[in-house]
Amino acid sequence: MTRITRRLDSPQRCFSEANCPAVFVLSTGDVAFIGREAPTETHATLPSGSGVGDGESLVVVPRHVLISAGWIPPVG
Repeated sequence: MTRITRRLDSPQRCFSEANCPAVFVLSTGDVAFIGREAPTETHATLPSGSGVGDGESLVVVPRHVLISAGWIPPVG
């Protein structure tokens, strides 16, 4: 069974237990995100060779959540 082993981002203050974007490490070594589903029109802007398959979602994670998890944004 895959489980969450730790949280990578700095927890944000949430008004409830829901709607709190986050980044987690899974026991498999994969990373899981809580975010919001990207608008359908965003799918049309995916680069050539990219696509959202069955069982997948295009997820938007706020920039500040990724930075708090250690992500260094690209320059430019």
